[in-house]
Amino acid sequence: MQRITRIVVGACFCCATLFAATSFAASHREAPLIANDPAADNTDFYMFRSWTDPSKVVFILNVIPGQEPGAGPNYFNFADDVLYRINIDTNADGNAEDLVYEIRFKTELRGGLTSLQLPLSYVALPPITALDGPGSDGLILRQSYTVTQVRGHVRTNLGTQTMYAVPSNVGPLTMPSYQALAAQGIYPLANGGKVFAGQRDETFYIDLGAVFDTLNLRRTPPVLTPAEDANDAVNPFGNDLLSGFNVSTIAIEVPISSVTANPGGVIGAYVSTARHKVRVFKNKDKDDKDDVDAGPWVQVSRMANPLVNELIIGTDSKDEWNTIDPSDEAQFLGFYLNSRAATAINLRFGLTIPTTNRTDLVNALLKYPSQPQTGTCGRNDCAELLRLNLAVPPTQPSQQRRLSVLAGDNAGWPNGRRPNDDVTDIVLRVVAGKLLGVPTGNLLLGDGVNFNIGAEGSNLTPNGIYTVFPYLPTPHDGRNRRHIDCGEPSANPCN
Repeated sequence: MQRITRIVVGACFCCATLFAATSFAASHREAPLIANDPAADNTDFYMFRSWTDPSKVVFILNVIPGQEPGAGPNYFNFADDVLYRINIDTNADGNAEDLVYEIRFKTELRGGLTSLQLPLSYVALPPITALDGPGSDGLILRQSYTVTQVRGHVRTNLGTQTMYAVPSNVGPLTMPSYQALAAQGIYPLANGGKVFAGQRDETFYIDLGAVFDTLNLRRTPPVLTPAEDANDAVNPFGNDLLSGFNVSTIAIEVPISSVTANPGGVIGAYVSTARHKVRVFKNKDKDDKDDVDAGPWVQVSRMANPLVNELIIGTDSKDEWNTIDPSDEAQFLGFYLNSRAATAINLRFGLTIPTTNRTDLVNALLKYPSQPQTGTCGRNDCAELLRLNLAVPPTQPSQQRRLSVLAGDNAGWPNGRRPNDDVTDIVLRVVAGKLLGVPTGNLLLGDGVNFNIGAEGSNLTPNGIYTVFPYLPTPHDGRNRRHIDCGEPSANPCN
């Protein structure tokens, strides 16, 4: 890794060595209970300085993994009974309650077509060209939402008008200009920012099935040549098994000055989802029904750095981990000290990666650079957060490197995270000891998937980076979706 400034090293190293103990996929279906609740399943969390306006910072929360675009007639919606939150730590104390954005949805069945009792959520009678007013008649099921800023005890509604979620991309007859429809779903916020909620292309790219077939990657050992490694727009041997799938996105871009008074500081954040804990009381009216109320909000999923719950946290603790505040991560310390991913890679490929006493992972995953780097958790000094050094300028899309800091691009993961950062390859290399200086760390390990294949629409770089807000590409439509598998045009041969 090229030499970078001390402050960048601190911020990046805090997140980078996390990868040495993690798996090789984003947080999709990472725990038994949340796998049955896709509307509350945090799949990916992105946080980065905007390259379209460097005075702003971007937070992106994705839920509902693995959306098959043609899976009608009931498509993919946010849940009215889920509280979606972006939780931010602005003073580096590990408590991400300094600033919170809360997003709530409300679903309605509306319009004159409801009287026909059609079995569809969206119909081209006439085609849907607007989210409201003329052109929106076919949008039978529609979701509106609010964005509330919480700072201390002060709650502020950031909406400047009624905001509607952009529906799933059904197909060209129903939605003849989906890009134009989605553009209507970008709304200004009262703090000088903007927001989008709706469906987007699943930008995370990985040879998913091969990875979870016990690292049965399509080259053994899975090592890229220097030329293959340098080309971010060609997949040398892997297959992007998430191509053609969509995801549900909440993207917020706000002025850095509205987040923190220190524009050169380091912030930490995580996203979470919560549901009401239903409470049942003995009936007081002597009827046949107990009294029920919604009860308090209970966190059911959280995510900061990707992959933590997949392989760092043991299976019997995954659901509990999802409910715990990141500032209480000390109780899971043993999982960080012993790298299960390193053990798996050693067994699979005959490597000798350190697996125990990984105090470096504790320092990297759970601490700010300003905190004691002891490899242990003292009082209130361990929190699992994604951290972003705001002093690092953003990199323009045409210059972004998929390996981010490992390729000298200091504006990417683990200094925050951008949608097209190559999580898989960075994970493999840091697992192998890239940041520890061990010999295996020099191997150019990877899954063979170097870019987001099959991205659609305009505003795209050759390697699938969507260049404008909301920073994830146009979703694939249900009628014409294509999963680019091995042996097909644009893909690698099957092996």
